[in-house]
Amino acid sequence: MILSSWITISATLWALAGLIGGLVLGIAAPHDALVTASLPTCTTLGTLWINALRMTIVPLVSALLISGITGSIEQARVSRVAGRAVALYMALLLASAVLAALMVPALLHIFPIEGRAAAALRTATSGVPQAIPPQASVADMLLAAIPTNPLAAAAQDAMLPLIIFVSLFALALTRLPKAQAAPMTHFFRTIADAMLLIVGWVLKLAPLAIFCLALQLGARAGEGAISALIHYVLIVSSTGVALLLLAYPLAVLMGRVAMGAFLRALAPAQIVAFSTQSSIAALPAMISGCEQIGVPEHVYGVSLPVAVSVFRVTSPAMNLAVTLYTAAWLGIPLTMPSMVAGIIVAGLASLGTVSLPNQVTFLSSIAPIALAMGVPVAPIALFIAVEMLPDIVRTVGNVTMDVAAARILARWDNVRETYH
Repeated sequence: MILSSWITISATLWALAGLIGGLVLGIAAPHDALVTASLPTCTTLGTLWINALRMTIVPLVSALLISGITGSIEQARVSRVAGRAVALYMALLLASAVLAALMVPALLHIFPIEGRAAAALRTATSGVPQAIPPQASVADMLLAAIPTNPLAAAAQDAMLPLIIFVSLFALALTRLPKAQAAPMTHFFRTIADAMLLIVGWVLKLAPLAIFCLALQLGARAGEGAISALIHYVLIVSSTGVALLLLAYPLAVLMGRVAMGAFLRALAPAQIVAFSTQSSIAALPAMISGCEQIGVPEHVYGVSLPVAVSVFRVTSPAMNLAVTLYTAAWLGIPLTMPSMVAGIIVAGLASLGTVSLPNQVTFLSSIAPIALAMGVPVAPIALFIAVEMLPDIVRTVGNVTMDVAAARILARWDNVRETYH
């Protein structure tokens, strides 16, 4: 597990090198005829790479969502602890998305993208096709949320109605006899595994593709592109930091654990999460931490596997933050219906997030939100190169909240035992 994490980090560093090299050469393009002549070819290669990633989004998101929902409900049926864990995590996912919807616009108002950089970036992406605009009113959004033709919704990248249909389909599978449901859930898990293989193949070309995208961006946006990317990392990471910090008062107030004990118990798991960017790799340290703060085995033995396999509390907030930042970057106004659609899709889509470093699933996690909100997907692909830093925040935040939630569930279990 740790070896595979380091391999992923190495690939990310190559992508980061491609980003830096492309930006540097792109900024120098006006003074170099060879670089200028290569721009059309780079544009074509970068677009082909983005299209190769986008072709996996609908089948991958659908398959992962079905697997995530059916798996969560199956686990919830096993014990009352699992049922309470699923309910708690669902509430946290919704709160996570709402936090980003409130926090990111406020941060961008206080710390806006530098004016010249924003203008240059809009010019750099002026040729990018826009996504289908979201519906004009709440009533229109509600009407569009129920697809009359799910296949047409998939073909048109209409993610909100597609995700609602897929969620209902997954819920229906859980009501069927196991003999009928098992082949279908296995079928969709196989689709998800196959799509992830394709994504892995495409991501092997990430350093070259991101170099091409960055070359184009640097040539059109100039030095403003570099400051905007740094600004992006800080804004998006701040939402994950907010959720990480929120875990501490939740553990103290709802879990009734001393702050010092919680800090000491959590530190080893946070170190592993920081170094590997993998919640699964941090699972043994999380178990040890839970034992130190008095979480019984029958609680953490259920809640932690549910958490690391299905629920990632930072995903809705940080994925929505990426979309909101891109909209601000491109000067796209967002209406209340589009924000509501983004919150719903961010919360539901996170149920299908696999436990892999976020560089692997970056576009498939965020594209559904962007498409639902009417934000173009193509510019978001460039952020893959700098995702390693936000992904560290994601993983540490997830691990911190998972241990806090386990302590809260243990207290609920104690209260229930006391009154029964």
